Amino acid sequence: MTIHEASERYNIPLAVLQEYERWGLYDAGDRQRGARQYDEKDLERLSLIMTLRTIGFEGPQVEAYMQLREQEGTEGRRLRMLEEKRWSLLDDIHCRENRLQQLDGLRHCLRKQLEAMGIASR
Repeated sequence: MTIHEASERYNIPLAVLQEYERWGLYDAGDRQRGARQYDEKDLERLSLIMTLRTIGFEGPQVEAYMQLREQEGTEGRRLRMLEEKRWSLLDDIHCRENRLQQLDGLRHCLRKQLEAMGIASR
């Protein structure tokens, strides 16, 4: 599969795939008529990259993780990266829950005021 076919099949902008290639995240790969051919291993890497992006890794973090993945004995470092991202996401969830509670508190107070005035609220 060429980079153009991978871009279309997986709905990933061509520029993004080219960026990943510049990072050196793929093997040299086969070339047919000048076009790099993606194999199963490349598609597996691409899937991992897209997962890392989805969970909030920025470009440099993805690049670092993927480079570590190619080295032996880096499992602990990669696990730390994932755990740090997990804690960051949990902190974000906690902050959003606090904001939601504050919002609900304001809504509750306003509804009470409307009830006292005899005005129905939705």
